[in-house]
Amino acid sequence: MIPLPGGKLLTVELRFGDSTVMLADEFPELGVPSPESIGGTPVVLHLAAEDVDALWRRALDAGAEVVHPLADQFWGDLQGQIADPFGHRWNLAQHLRDVSPEELAAAAALAFGG
Repeated sequence: MIPLPGGKLLTVELRFGDSTVMLADEFPELGVPSPESIGGTPVVLHLAAEDVDALWRRALDAGAEVVHPLADQFWGDLQGQIADPFGHRWNLAQHLRDVSPEELAAAAALAFGG
């Protein structure tokens, strides 16, 4: 974490296993808006975990808000979506079972009105 005068953060490094995601406060004067400033985000970061329930609780305890509740999904994951305090959206998931391509196609068609 690199704090700046005035309370902004230049960067925050989030580590997931051997991967790092870097976030920052918005800097409109540099052309770096936050999702909240532009009315939302088209980007959702997906994190797979071995214990998604624990990750979910940590995210909520850190100030995240539920967008879609954690639930069993037709593609075989326990998955939900949160928004962090800066407006970034995150899918948190844990793989539960393998789904055949045929079962996946049928369930997707049902879920999306086909």
